[in-house]
Amino acid sequence: MSRPQTPALSWDTVESFPGDKLDQSRISQLFLNIGHALDHLFMLIFPTVVIAMAPEFGRSYSEMLPLSLGAFIMFGACSLPAGWLADRWSRRGMMALFFIGIGAASVLTGLAQSTWQIAAGLTLVGVFGAIYHPVGIAMLVSGRTKVGRVLGVNGVYGNFGLAFAAVVAGALAYWVHWRAAFIVPGLISIALGVGFMLLVPDPGKQSRPQRAAGAPLHTRAVLLRVFGILLVTTLCGGIIFNATTVAMPKVFDERLAALVNTTLGIGVLISIVYTIAAMAQLIVGYFLDRFPIKTVFVPIVALQAPLLILAGSTENYAMLAVALAMMFFIFGQVPINDAMVAAYTDEHWRARALAVRYVVSFGASAAAVPLIALMHRYSGDFRYLFFVLGAVACIMFVAAVLMPVQVQKTAVA
Repeated sequence: MSRPQTPALSWDTVESFPGDKLDQSRISQLFLNIGHALDHLFMLIFPTVVIAMAPEFGRSYSEMLPLSLGAFIMFGACSLPAGWLADRWSRRGMMALFFIGIGAASVLTGLAQSTWQIAAGLTLVGVFGAIYHPVGIAMLVSGRTKVGRVLGVNGVYGNFGLAFAAVVAGALAYWVHWRAAFIVPGLISIALGVGFMLLVPDPGKQSRPQRAAGAPLHTRAVLLRVFGILLVTTLCGGIIFNATTVAMPKVFDERLAALVNTTLGIGVLISIVYTIAAMAQLIVGYFLDRFPIKTVFVPIVALQAPLLILAGSTENYAMLAVALAMMFFIFGQVPINDAMVAAYTDEHWRARALAVRYVVSFGASAAAVPLIALMHRYSGDFRYLFFVLGAVACIMFVAAVLMPVQVQKTAVA
C-alpha cells in the first residue's frame, strides 16, 4: 500500500510540522508575537513620556500631544502599501524592515533637539509601525481554518506591548531621561531585526493556495453585509481603542492623584490594568474557535458603552476598577475583527485585505489624538471625552447586532 501524501503547508503554519520545520515555525511565530508587542510599545512611548517632556520644551500637554498625530496617520495610511508589498514581494522581508526601521526611527526621536524633529521622528515610527498588522497577522493565520487561539495569543503579546510601554517608558524617563525611553527600545528592536533575518528562513515564492473541496462560498449579499459591519466596527473600535490607550497616562495622572504622583507610578498602574485586560483576548480567542462570531461579538461591545460613560465621572480606586473592566472589553474586541477578515478572505490576498482594515482602523484612530487634545484643552479634564466614546460604542453595538448569525470560515488547502 502506498504511503499517502500529506498536503503542502505554508512555512508559518504550526499544525503538523515535523522536526526542524516545526521548530522554524515556532521561532517565526515567536518573532511575530514579539513584533506585535513592540509595535504597540513604540506607538505609546510618547503618550507616556510627554508628561515629562512638556516642561523641557516649555509647552503644555495639549500642545505637545498633537506632535504624535503624524505617527498615527502614517500608522494607518501606510498599512495598504505595506500589505501590497508583502503579497507582491516578501512577507519575511517586510517584517525584517519593520523591526529595523521602527527601531531606528525611535532612536532618531530620542535624539531630537526640537519639537519638529520629535514630530518627524514619531511620523517615521508610524510609517514602519504600519507594516506589522497587515503583514504579521497575515503570516500568523496563513493556512489555518481556526484562527481564534493564535489571534488571541498574538493579541496578548500586543497588549503586553501596551502595558510595557507605560512601565518601561515611565521607568526610563524617571530614572534616566525621557530620551532613553526611545533609544533603549529602539536598539533592542534593531537587534531583533537582525535575529529575525538570521533565524527565520526565506520561504521562497509561495504558490497560490487553492480552496479546499466543499469549502463554503459566501454570497455577494452576505459579503457586502459583513464588510459593511466590519467597516463600522473598525472605525468605531479604532477611535475608542486609540483614545483610551493614548489618554490613559494623563487620565491616571489626574484621576489617581491620591494613589500615584510620578510617571513611574502611573506606568506601573497602567501596566497592571493592561496586563490583566490582555487575558480577554485569550478568552475571546477560545470562544471564537467554538461559537459563531456574532455570539462572541455582541456581548463584548454591549458592555463598552456603559463602562466608558462611567469612566467619565469616577476617580481613584473606582476609576482604577472601571478602567480595568473597560479595557478588558476594548482589548477583547481586537481578535474578533481580525477573525472576520480571516473568515471571508482567501490566502493570496489576505495581507491586502487586512491592510484595508487597518487603514480604516488606524486612520480613524488618528482622529483620537486631536479629539483628546481638544477635549482636554476646553474642558480641563476627560469627562466629555468618555461621554463621546460611549456614544461611539453605542453605534458599534448596533452594527454588531446586525452581524449574520452564522459565520462559516473559508477553508484553505
